[in-house]
This record gives sequence, C-alpha cells and structure tokens, in this order.
Amino acid sequence: MNLLTANDRPGTYPPSWYAATATPLPAFPALKGAVRADVCVVGGGYTGLSAALHLAERGFDVVLLEAHRVGFGASGRNGGQVGSGQRLDQDTLEGMVGRADARRLWDLGEEAKALVRDLIARHAMPVPFQPGIVHAARTASEVAHAHAYAEKLARDYDYDRVEPLDAARIAAILGTDRFRGGDIDRGAGAIHPLNFALGLARAAKARIFEGSTVTRLDGTTVHTADGHVRADHVILACNGYLGGLEPGVAARVMPINNFIVATEPVEGLMEPVAAHDTRFVVNYWRMTEDHRLLFGGGESYGYRFPDILRTVRKPLLQVYPQLRDVRIEYAWGGTLAITVNRLPCFRRVAPGVLSASGYSGHGVAMATLAGRILAETVAGEAGRFDLMASLPQPRFPGGAAMRAPLLATAMTWFALRDRLGV
Repeated sequence: MNLLTANDRPGTYPPSWYAATATPLPAFPALKGAVRADVCVVGGGYTGLSAALHLAERGFDVVLLEAHRVGFGASGRNGGQVGSGQRLDQDTLEGMVGRADARRLWDLGEEAKALVRDLIARHAMPVPFQPGIVHAARTASEVAHAHAYAEKLARDYDYDRVEPLDAARIAAILGTDRFRGGDIDRGAGAIHPLNFALGLARAAKARIFEGSTVTRLDGTTVHTADGHVRADHVILACNGYLGGLEPGVAARVMPINNFIVATEPVEGLMEPVAAHDTRFVVNYWRMTEDHRLLFGGGESYGYRFPDILRTVRKPLLQVYPQLRDVRIEYAWGGTLAITVNRLPCFRRVAPGVLSASGYSGHGVAMATLAGRILAETVAGEAGRFDLMASLPQPRFPGGAAMRAPLLATAMTWFALRDRLGV
C-alpha cells in the first residue's frame, strides 16, 4: 500500500478547513513524454516549491513533479505554526553539536521565520501572519523549565520575544485552566498553510506538473508512468510520501499520521494566538480568522487513518471541556515525517541528487528554508547544506519491515506516559 493513495482521492485536497477557505489555483498538467531541465524537483510541498522558486531566481530551468496537487501533503494540512529555532531546544543542541553550531542552528531557525514572512509579503500572498505561540506546561517542573529557557534565549541568543506565563495569565490567554503556566513566543506565529503552499507555487517560475507520480530514478533522470525528466540535478522533497524511492533516506525518515479538527465558530474562547502543550504526543491549536477552534492531536503509524473525529475529540475536550456540545465541522488527517532525533535529514543521495525531509512537526519555516538551502547547494554554495547534513541522523531500528511496528510500540509507551502525567 502507498501513503500517496491510502487515505486520499487522487488529485483532490482533503476536505479540510484549509481546502474550504483556500484561494484556488488551477491544476497544472501531468507530465507527458520527455522533458529536459537543469533541475528536477520531486515533491510539491514547502521544500520543493521553495527550492523551485529560489532556483528559478538564480536562473536555473526547473521542472517540479507532484504526484497529486501542490500543497497536497503535510504542507497543506498542518497546524500552520511558524515556530522559532529548531525542533530540539537549544540546551539539547548545545550538548549535541556544541555552542557554536547550536548558535548557527538557532540563526537558521530565525532566518526561516523571516523567510516565510518575506515570501508572503514579496509575493502578495493572501496569508495573514497571526503572531504568538503559547507553550502550555502541565506541571510545575515544566513551568520552571519554560521560564528558565526564556531567560536563556534572552541571555545567550539575544532573543527577548518569549514572555513567561503563570497559571492565571495562561488561563486568560487560552481560555482554559488546564495548564500550570508556560510562555508565549511573540516572535513566532501561525499562517494558513495551504494558501502559503499555493502562494509559493504561483511565485515559482518553474514548470510544474501535477498528477505525475515518480516511479524511479535513473541517476538524474526521473521517471513517471507517462514520461521522464533528464536533468543535471535532482532534489527529493517528498518527506513522508517518499515510499521506496530512496531507501537510504527512508531508513532515517519515518512517516507518521496526525489529525486536526475545526469547530463551528466559537466566540470569545481564547486570544487569537496559536498554542501547543508539553505532551510527547503533542496537542496544538489556534483560533482561525473566522473564529473556529482548529485543534490537532493524536497520531497513528500505519497506512490507514483511524476515526479522526473520535481520535481528536478526546484531547480537545480534555483541554476545553466547555466545548462538549460544540459541533465539529471539519476533520482531516495527513502524513508528516519524523527522524529519530527530531532534526531534519539533509543527505547527498547520489551524484547530483540531494534530499531534505523529516522536519518532525517543525516544518513550516524550516522546510521553506530548506528549499533555499537546496537551491544554494545546486548553485555551488554548500556550506549551510553541509552543516545540516553533518548533524547526527541515525537510522530507525528494525529495518524496513520492523520500523513502523517498533515506532508504534515506542509511541504508545510515550502516549501512556502522557496520560499518566509522567
């Protein structure tokens, strides 16, 4: 079974709030016959679209192949949060790569946020930026850590946009008393992720082909069922939908499924900010521009989606029990990709073939920046790619047959810890 077709109709965006409120983009044709290009990009999400846009700005002739529609995968279905830094905190990164490279990774994260906002403004995308992300802590020790981390970012990274929150302040912001405190990052925020992906596609001066599933690579020749692209360079930007196209990346980048619902309009629930909690299987939410609560939670590790409404409604009501009688009007799922250490996986797959993926829930900004970094690398400026590629990136244990079962076992254990409050 293929994740490209396991849960979705071919070439059709899932019935999400995002799809219902997106600014439509006419479909691109499918690839037919032989095509020549400087660069062939495989995947029409943030990584691939950003790579195509930045390559074209540098004068490269770019072909982009997408199996369904641009923004069809995680880029058009996620929580829309544009977070600071990397998926790992700076304390962890300092221990992993040292203070100097940890600072470089922080600066890349800041550049990634700025790039998202710059692209939105430069290309007049219909994508408002909603400032503020709350980090909601469940225990006193988590609150203490959040407050200490805010101090560290201001002291060591010159980042003073994180405001510590006590129980009363976080309750006033979020409209729930379920958290002991935390912080709010005023320099982060949230966007409409599908409209951003569609905006990147409009801005990219590339030849885009949709409905063009890549079946195999032959060096830097990329094959689909009805044609092929001969290129000097290939960029794999497939993330959770890579399948068996490149086993070396697939061994390090694991697809998982995540789920979101959107309620009917609810007035006065919380401030217009985004939020996520401290659970290992994280809950995340925000108010939309039309006053709906958009709430994400729950994960699965097989091919088929579970009952999404039931999966997400339970954690939603744990955070907002007052919404028990509120109608859920949209429910959808999607496939993202994680790595063992939650850092992105940048790899030189073969001569002329680059890959970036595995953003582990932190991809709106970082995947967009990855596209710029991939374009730099194709142009001969590989310093930032090499930094990312030098990060330790172990394989998932168990080989191809056992990766998903072992991951499911591990994640079930962490979910149990969440429920027990450990």
